[in-house]
Amino acid sequence: QVQLVQSGGGLVQAGGSLRLSCAASGSIFRIDYMGWFRQAPGKQRELVATITRDGSTNYADSAKGRFTLSRDNAQKTMYLQMNSLKPEDTAVYYCNALITGSTLVTYARWGQGTQVTASS
Repeated sequence: QVQLVQSGGGLVQAGGSLRLSCAASGSIFRIDYMGWFRQAPGKQRELVATITRDGSTNYADSAKGRFTLSRDNAQKTMYLQMNSLKPEDTAVYYCNALITGSTLVTYARWGQGTQVTASS
């Protein structure tokens, strides 16, 4: 079964840093797009950043200059380094990926979610 497992996150003071990881597991042939979304209480889920297989990245304006997205294709893992965290970054963060399994069926998968809290 193809799945995404998240790690990292937690509680930091405003201005601090955290790193999130998202690892894909299962019978995987290929992972194309990967990305991070977040959802704050009472708000809709929003895009944070995306990365293509060749490493091209795209960031929401709120993340530009503070967050860095990277991936290790060999390890099937994506990382989100978050610096200069602000209270408004507080949310549950979800990773998302488009994965082609060994049967060549393509799935969109979500991670389980990770709480990130930046206290003022």
